[in-house]
Amino acid sequence: MKLLADEFVKVYESADPSGIYCYSPGLALLPSGRLAATLDLGGPGVRQAHGKVFTSDDQGLTWTHRTDYPYVHARPFVVGHVLYVIGHNGDLTIMRSDDEGENWTDPVRLTRGEEWHQAPCNVHYANGSVYLVMEKRLYRSIESWPVGELAPILMRGRTDSDLTAAANWTFASELAFCDAVPVEKLDYFGVPFFHSNPQRYIDVAPNRGCAPAGWLETNVVQFVDQDHVWNDPAGKTFHLWMRAHTGGSGYAAIAKVVEDENGAMTTMLETVPSGKHVVFVPCPGGQMKFHILFDERTQLYWLLSTQATDSMTKADRLPPDRYNLPNNERTRLQLHFSRNCIDWCFAGLVAAGATAKQSRHYASMVIDGEDLHILSRSGDERSFSSHNGNFISFHTVKRFRELVY
Repeated sequence: MKLLADEFVKVYESADPSGIYCYSPGLALLPSGRLAATLDLGGPGVRQAHGKVFTSDDQGLTWTHRTDYPYVHARPFVVGHVLYVIGHNGDLTIMRSDDEGENWTDPVRLTRGEEWHQAPCNVHYANGSVYLVMEKRLYRSIESWPVGELAPILMRGRTDSDLTAAANWTFASELAFCDAVPVEKLDYFGVPFFHSNPQRYIDVAPNRGCAPAGWLETNVVQFVDQDHVWNDPAGKTFHLWMRAHTGGSGYAAIAKVVEDENGAMTTMLETVPSGKHVVFVPCPGGQMKFHILFDERTQLYWLLSTQATDSMTKADRLPPDRYNLPNNERTRLQLHFSRNCIDWCFAGLVAAGATAKQSRHYASMVIDGEDLHILSRSGDERSFSSHNGNFISFHTVKRFRELVY
């Protein structure tokens, strides 16, 4: 199969692949056509994890480093002609640029004394506001990776306000996975896939463990098609499409947020016509961080995700260079489109690494005219692992709408 955009430009490359890892690629398009990219660095060779901003004025052929910032998991987004970068260093933190990324305000905290998470997923604009999700850890009972304690918090900021001011953001109510999904009562769906402990990792095979089930890395979706079962004619319902951490593959976790007439936002589970709650929905690559974009021109949703090919392999039979569990494959970046976010059509493989540790994953994307630009967390044969890659790569799928059939 011919790959859609296997060639790439390196936006940033680690000088020490064994100790400095490249994470969290975020991408935004400014009104002038300038691209803004964000990323962060971590690993034993980094004294304190931090992020970087780059810009490009030639559609990604060359990049200019603009500034660093003292937080991680950041994403850039644009409101009018203002460029923001939001992330966290425990607390939510944000900064802004009024000249397309050349000069920046000092970072400002939006919260105090809290613990937040969230890889750079999409940003949504509606009702004179910008909507995005950051995830708040609500409890301290899970001793390992605490995605079961994360609450996806939909944040709303008026586009006519200064979003570095905490008072200009409205936060939805909190709903953690461990409160919403009684994992011990689930059956007939294979969740969780492996034996689980509600507090810590369970060793599936030597050096391959599974944390308690959870959701994370949330995208915002609105259904504007009036024929859609979940369409809200008032435009006040927002769906949260999340990575489903279950040990399995091929589905996402979802919830929804409803705004009332006073602007308060309440997070809850969605239902199907029978009245049954739904949390898990079909999603190619939903086991890994994915990115969803809605294309106004075609009224289609585009999904950039990681393709799983062997998630049913016994964990102790995986090759040594495979990272973690069978469903944690990170080599192939795939593209799908859908009318409804449930029925996905395969558009093609965007890029692929040559070996199990040469990753192409955790990517972000923007639509630029006829093209789709993609920023990927990537690695080559020198990378520490597929999780801890050594460069951030920029790819372009030319005339991406021609992939629709």
